[in-house]
Amino acid sequence: MEQKAIHALDEGRIMAEYGPMRLVISAWVGRLPQRNMCISAARKAFEYFEGVAAFKDKLARPLHANQECLQNPIAQAMVDSIREVGDSDLTPLAAVAGTLADAVADFLFDRGMTKVVVNNGGDIAVRLIGDEKVIAGIGNYACHGPVSNRIVLDSSISTWGIATSGLGGRSFTRGVATAVTVVARTASLADAAATAVANASFIEDANVIQRPAQEIDPNSDIADVPVTVSVGPLSEKKKELAVSRALKRARSLADRKVILGAVVEVQGRFAADAFARARLANTGPGIVKTQIHSSEDEEGGTNNGSEKICHSPGGNSF
Repeated sequence: MEQKAIHALDEGRIMAEYGPMRLVISAWVGRLPQRNMCISAARKAFEYFEGVAAFKDKLARPLHANQECLQNPIAQAMVDSIREVGDSDLTPLAAVAGTLADAVADFLFDRGMTKVVVNNGGDIAVRLIGDEKVIAGIGNYACHGPVSNRIVLDSSISTWGIATSGLGGRSFTRGVATAVTVVARTASLADAAATAVANASFIEDANVIQRPAQEIDPNSDIADVPVTVSVGPLSEKKKELAVSRALKRARSLADRKVILGAVVEVQGRFAADAFARARLANTGPGIVKTQIHSSEDEEGGTNNGSEKICHSPGGNSF
């Protein structure tokens, strides 16, 4: 039996650990952090994780093998998100981290929180009401240096999800993107879509090495699918092609209202679609690090409810 642990962090935040799941949970009513509610949410997260784990075998199947309705709303939400994204080589496990983050965020939001941020290993669920705002810095997996690109999430949309996929993450990628960050109305959709958009960045090149997933992880749910294991230096033309392919996939998902927007980086080549560009606050070159904090930090005021996180790969395994 995996050990469960709840850790108190600063600013009223709570970390919940259980097996591969590591959640950082933050919630506020106005400017007041709600630590006790976060502790309750952490305990609920353990229940959610156990419920989903019971469906592990079914969730590891490709979409065409998941036609039955699963008797667990979180597991079913994973299936539904993969179905909406529509990539045949994705299994519902591609959405597990984001979907769990959503469930915990909804638990808190339904109990009167005005701002909620749940970070599940880089897949982030945000819930906002009133005048609340969150500024999400986006980036690759290096996480060094100051934040250079940030997206403003406000209460014009009450539920947000943000997820990153690409090279260097715990989850496999078929593409060459250093990082793809997707913004959607749920973390579940963002999680699944980020994987799909990153996969679309694949280009053929002598410096791109792929292997069947099962050669790297014998227990992989995409055993025969070729995944990228290393990418050497690419020409500017190849970088541009990879970015273009990823953005094309992102736009197709946005056109179907599966996602809101996306940002793509391939070895320093950066691009964003119209939605992301409209919300980007660029403070310097490159994409470096992820940070989530409250609007008070931006205004130089009290660091109320700030959550600073390296936007590393999402994805829980069982």
